[in-house]
Amino acid sequence: MFTKILDAATQIVGGVGALVGIRTGTEEPMSVREASVGDVEIRRYGPRIAAQTVVRGDEIEARNAGFRLIAGYIFGGNHRKTTIAMTAPVAQQNEKIAMTAPVAQSRGAEGQSVIRFFMPSKWSMDLLPEPDDERVELVEVPGETYAVLRFSGNRSPATIAAKTDELLNALRDSDFQPSGEPVAWFYDPPWTLPFRRRNEVAVPVA
Repeated sequence: MFTKILDAATQIVGGVGALVGIRTGTEEPMSVREASVGDVEIRRYGPRIAAQTVVRGDEIEARNAGFRLIAGYIFGGNHRKTTIAMTAPVAQQNEKIAMTAPVAQSRGAEGQSVIRFFMPSKWSMDLLPEPDDERVELVEVPGETYAVLRFSGNRSPATIAAKTDELLNALRDSDFQPSGEPVAWFYDPPWTLPFRRRNEVAVPVA
């Protein structure tokens, strides 16, 4: 009984923390900051593993639908009924480079989106349980260097597009040139106060 009460209290504290942008115990991908271009940060990420699914709908609908599918996997919807810790960020990007993003949503020409959650670093492909839902698959993601622009507040498609333009404009005359499609990373749940949200737009660079 005490354990259940403690778990419930932990969930309440975590929920309150998320409201104001506190991400207690949430693992983020390891990266190395290599340089900066104004407000843009150049980060190098190592190889990772992700659970992903392909869904249809507009950007927000697809993000929500994909989130639910992969959340089902990490909350026990797998062959071993294993619970896997949440990580951040959730990412949205173009489908053709879906294999190189964090937890991701990517858009394809036919309106499909790839939604991806990155697995905690302690897991390997050999140890991760197989998803119960065949729409969820595990993929290996190679390391890559990204140019990243951080912002808070609104994360609507229009805002993401505007911030992406700002990112690409900042890189135009720099030593770092885009080598793939832009991606948006979301670190906080929808109920986090907008001014406390951590959002980023990123693009792989050479």
